[in-house]
Amino acid sequence: MIRFEREAKTLKAMIGLYCRDHHKPQAELCDECKALQEYALARLERCRYGSDKPKCSACTTHCYKPDMRDTVRDVMRYAGPRMLVRHPVMALSHTMDGLLHHPKTKGKDL
Repeated sequence: MIRFEREAKTLKAMIGLYCRDHHKPQAELCDECKALQEYALARLERCRYGSDKPKCSACTTHCYKPDMRDTVRDVMRYAGPRMLVRHPVMALSHTMDGLLHHPKTKGKDL
């Protein structure tokens, strides 16, 4: 599976965990979380770094609107630790991506 697909799957899983525990929707996601997921996936798809993309939290270019960035940060803070139990392979892959793909500053790795 290519990295983009893996990140998209991880993002969906994290938003799903958050929504189920906070909003208890009847369907898969509540309208608010569905909108957040669509927005985040669109940002991921349009990332200027392409396949060299760093984790969003370590990126030097922030493409999220400030309010959406705060919301995604809240989701990640909640869902991140729970991913280790619910989706350990995804959590490990996400961590490894963060270690292997660093943002570049002035032509040097951080």
